[in-house]
Amino acid sequence: MRKRNARSLAIRLALAIAVIAGVYYWASAGKTVLYSSNVQAKQLLSYEARDGRLPYAKLMLEHPEAFENKSATAIVHLDPAAYTAAAPEAALRAGSGEERQTLNWDNERGWVEWTFQSPSAGWYELEVEYQPREGGNSSVIRGVQIDGRYPFVEAERIELERRWKDSKFPYDRNEIGQQIRPSQEEIRGWFTKRADSFSASSEPLLFRLEQGEHTLRLVGVKEGVSLRQLAFHPRNQLADYESYKASHPENGAAPDWFQVIEAEQFKQKSSLSIQTDYWSEPNISPDPKGRITYNVLGGNRWRLPGEWVEWEFSVPNSGWYELDLKAFQNYRNGFYAYRTIEIDGAVPYREMFHYGVDDMKEFDIVPIADDEGVPYRYYLEEGKHTLRMTADSSTVQPLFLALKATLEDLADFDRHLRLLTGNYSKSAFDSNTDSTRTWNMLRLEPDIHAKIESFIHRLREIQDYMNGMNRKNSDLSQAINSSVALLEKMLVDVDEIPNKINDFSTIQNNIGTWMATLTQQPLLLDYIVVKTPGTQTGLKTATWVSRIPYSFNEFANSFILDYDVRKHNRKEALTVWVQRGRDYVELLREMVDQDFTPRTGIEVNINLMTNPNILILGNAAGEVPDVALGIAEASPADFAMRGAVEDLSGYPDFEEVFNRFIPGVRRAVTYDNGVYGLPEVQNFQMLFYRTDILEQLGLQVPQTWDDMFTILPTLQENGMTINFPKGDFSTLFFQQGAEFYSQDGMKSNLMSEGGQQAFNRWVNLFRKYNLPIDIPAFFQHFRDGDIPIGVADFNTYVQLLVAAPEITGHWKMAPLPGVKNSSGEVERWSPQGITGAMVMKKSERKNEAWEFLKWWTSDEVQSQYAKDIESFYGIEFRWNTANVNAMGSLAWPSEDLKAIQEQMRWAKNAPYIPGYYFLGREMEFAWNRSVFDGIPPLESLEQADLSLQREMIRKQNDFGVKGKNLNIPQIDRPYEWEDAAK
Repeated sequence: MRKRNARSLAIRLALAIAVIAGVYYWASAGKTVLYSSNVQAKQLLSYEARDGRLPYAKLMLEHPEAFENKSATAIVHLDPAAYTAAAPEAALRAGSGEERQTLNWDNERGWVEWTFQSPSAGWYELEVEYQPREGGNSSVIRGVQIDGRYPFVEAERIELERRWKDSKFPYDRNEIGQQIRPSQEEIRGWFTKRADSFSASSEPLLFRLEQGEHTLRLVGVKEGVSLRQLAFHPRNQLADYESYKASHPENGAAPDWFQVIEAEQFKQKSSLSIQTDYWSEPNISPDPKGRITYNVLGGNRWRLPGEWVEWEFSVPNSGWYELDLKAFQNYRNGFYAYRTIEIDGAVPYREMFHYGVDDMKEFDIVPIADDEGVPYRYYLEEGKHTLRMTADSSTVQPLFLALKATLEDLADFDRHLRLLTGNYSKSAFDSNTDSTRTWNMLRLEPDIHAKIESFIHRLREIQDYMNGMNRKNSDLSQAINSSVALLEKMLVDVDEIPNKINDFSTIQNNIGTWMATLTQQPLLLDYIVVKTPGTQTGLKTATWVSRIPYSFNEFANSFILDYDVRKHNRKEALTVWVQRGRDYVELLREMVDQDFTPRTGIEVNINLMTNPNILILGNAAGEVPDVALGIAEASPADFAMRGAVEDLSGYPDFEEVFNRFIPGVRRAVTYDNGVYGLPEVQNFQMLFYRTDILEQLGLQVPQTWDDMFTILPTLQENGMTINFPKGDFSTLFFQQGAEFYSQDGMKSNLMSEGGQQAFNRWVNLFRKYNLPIDIPAFFQHFRDGDIPIGVADFNTYVQLLVAAPEITGHWKMAPLPGVKNSSGEVERWSPQGITGAMVMKKSERKNEAWEFLKWWTSDEVQSQYAKDIESFYGIEFRWNTANVNAMGSLAWPSEDLKAIQEQMRWAKNAPYIPGYYFLGREMEFAWNRSVFDGIPPLESLEQADLSLQREMIRKQNDFGVKGKNLNIPQIDRPYEWEDAAK
């Protein structure tokens, strides 16, 4: 019986494996339908640029002669130090000695201009020899103008990248064997490159010069730079593969040989965002063996056009070689990931421009080969060589531009129809169109059929071009199918369009979501293989069969291996609790191990604090850390009232450390003449506005609230409005010169003259001016265009950068509107929420804790942490540090940084005194009474004032401070950025 049961079990197991194998084979063996396209790029880009800014792709389509190497023959040299004009704000210094031709441009402001003679008419490439100024974290960016104008859009942002490498390799491991990603080290030196934009062209950009005199102007955008040489070169005519082969010797059969280049062991890279990562599966190299091992490179951390990585390798003999990639590319279904490939600093032949790596659901070893699968070959001399791969989206540029233009026109048509029908609402508001009403749309819009058919035709052309480019279907193609289906339904009965008008927003959102990733080119590499032709390497990838024992082994390791860092915490070490996500904590731990402990000799245990209540309960039980990070803004004062946190103001170097922060932010961590915390990160409120819509309506960006009320009627006449956060009464109070409490912190001050004016304005915004009371997602309305201007915070800024590519270049942010004072200055006071750090009163290592806070809040550490967290995880993780010097080192666009710094000057956070928590509650009650119940504002505010005063008196008695003077710091002048340099 046992034998029969065992046999039956074996048969069932065999059948199960056979079924699994059959399903796997069926899933993996399906043939992809290949598409072709009759749509040409010129046809796709036949639209007219609405703002007159010409993309490079359109320019080249209009001038095919640019690729004929006929006219431009001579090199035109310019001496950087011999400039003919410059803006006064550009910080320029000429070099000395052997570097006397060098021009040092120490900031990113202004412009510099040179006059030169072109010996012949033609198309030229601009070559720059440069060195980024020390201290920056991001690439140098300059605009390039010829004869006073940008010749094409991409010339507005020419990138001169910095070069980086891991500070050490192989990586260190921590006490449980996990690898620690090292800090990034900048490679200093002079670099030469030709102006390029891999979003527009795989080749260097071409500039048209007629014979005669011209001016070259470089416009500062980001970072300082030293220039040693500028030159215009004739276009480099690159041969194709067949010509390349014919120009090199035909070697006989070389012996079998191959070399594996580990992707993580790179020589240099162009961006901090390109990072190594860890991967665990059979045949990954190297095998992590149950521990975090950084064994792959790239993925979503190597996706932006122009980002490159370079490796070094050697070959034993001169001759022909092939390249294989072990790659994973399953980030965008149906799209290739493109790389331009250079060997020894040059693209060997034209086929290595924007080489496409097909999408694959697992890691696979694929040769760099032609469309027939025949590997390309490279002639290499014996010895060392370099291989560079650059992310390149130039192939999809026509598609991106056409899709962007179509969505812009669709948004205009959407707004036009809403004006005609009176339905101004979108997703977050209830529709104000009567669904029972009968419409005659042909009378309102006689061309409605032709316009909708035009959108259908344009989307089908885009889809056809895209499928031909990818040679298969894609997720974006499916989104276009859904969008076209909605438009076709509208054509069936155009009189029903007013009832379906939100479908236009659905179309924009569906396609806009995919546009966010259209120009991105993520590619994950395990290793690169250099081999002689025909060599069998024997290298393998994971299969479903190999995954089974591998998974069992990993499962078994989970019971054997030690994964708990806390068990290794030393009792004599400083203990830090951090209330943030695990990614933030891991990076902090790495930096402490790499820098703080070696520098000070202080060991640190860092633990994740998942809930702020743990700190409260721990304090009650006598189990507290030495330092708490990531705490809420009110926590230092809350703990100070209860004698549970250390006053930092008596420690050495306190004033120097405290001056790292803006005074208006600092007062949030001040209580009763003591300082009980330090700010770490801060939020900010800014005014976001759609430049395209305001220009279309002829409106100016408001500087004051009176300006805001001036443009509001025009917006409302066009079915639009303004966003102001309903709960932000603090901004209005501070701008009217009002404080919530008396200077001694003992009395409520809501009924001051400024307080009454501020409360009246707060109520009138929603009663008199009819601003929307509740907007669940301002970001989406701003993106749609029905709320083209509004006040929002740092999170909205990040959202717009990451998730709204279709309106890139059509929005900006400005400081908040304010109130003019007697001298004519616009006061823009506003709170900037913070999270902070504090030392616990029960700590036995207070001096070490202070040393840690000094290190943690320093300029260089905050700058490095901000740089690393963003480079590891993307802009979504931007660390908006409260340190004023470090804040300026982040990768902000210069115009955005200027606006942010202006608003930061006016930072003024509310103080925290006994009973403070009643303020928000009573102000909300007062607002509700006036807005919803119609109670006069003065009466409602007076009631709130009395309730707040009662609670303040109660808590003053509880904490024994009644009659004291808490000395609330008074902030009456804006911060001056020059102070940061002192």
